Amino acid sequence: MRITRANARFPQWRALLSYRAMRQRAGQFVVQAVRPISLVVEFGWPVRALIGHAERPLSNWAEQMPQTAGGERVAVAPGLLGELGGKDEDTPELVVASPGDAELSRIQVGPSFLCAVFDQPSNPANIWTMARSLDAFGGGGLIVTGHTADPYDPRSVRALPGSLLTLPLVRSPSRQVLAWAERLRAQRQPPTVVGTDENGTCDVAEPGLTNLTLLVIGDETNGLSAGWRQACGTITRIPMACSASSLNVASAATVVSYEAAREHRGPTA
Repeated sequence: MRITRANARFPQWRALLSYRAMRQRAGQFVVQAVRPISLVVEFGWPVRALIGHAERPLSNWAEQMPQTAGGERVAVAPGLLGELGGKDEDTPELVVASPGDAELSRIQVGPSFLCAVFDQPSNPANIWTMARSLDAFGGGGLIVTGHTADPYDPRSVRALPGSLLTLPLVRSPSRQVLAWAERLRAQRQPPTVVGTDENGTCDVAEPGLTNLTLLVIGDETNGLSAGWRQACGTITRIPMACSASSLNVASAATVVSYEAAREHRGPTA
């Protein structure tokens, strides 16, 4: 398909770049530049459309993309593509993809399961960093609850790490997450729900994280919501030295994820 003027398809793509409500309603987001597009294709995310330059020869990489990515191939006039890409020159190819983040059932629960719940994050960069840390230390998934920052905001997607594509990311209301935890208990897979807070009642290593663990972290501005505080069996803290009272929320998640991985490896780790 060739698009030389702003037809009905073009405003839809522009809206995916500009409005989180449109991204959530359509279940799609726009990916720009070679590395993020390559990662989306490599990890098998559904690609709806591949959008490229209508008047410029394609690179070898771009020529091969349709064979592996699938999706509709669209050639767009330079001015329109520049509007989508946010650049006047060297406009990158774009992909419209669908995140597979709808169901809690995507999260596989095993004997040494660690999953994090990020409650009401306000900064998408913290979501990306938390996903990367969980992936690095063997986490099973990341659940984002409440009114949150959008991890598929174009500014964040440009820095797309592979971890967010391999680690299940689920956006879900808190009540559904708690109901899911109850179903796991009924299936004799009871997760220990552990919260984190600078005023927690014990150090993070004290309660033990070797069992199935649902780690709950609140946004650094407001902390854990009242509902999640009530749901947590334990509220832990990370011991601080000198004048620091707390860590950035993503840094705190990294510390706790490492501690869980260390405990799973055994006492000699």
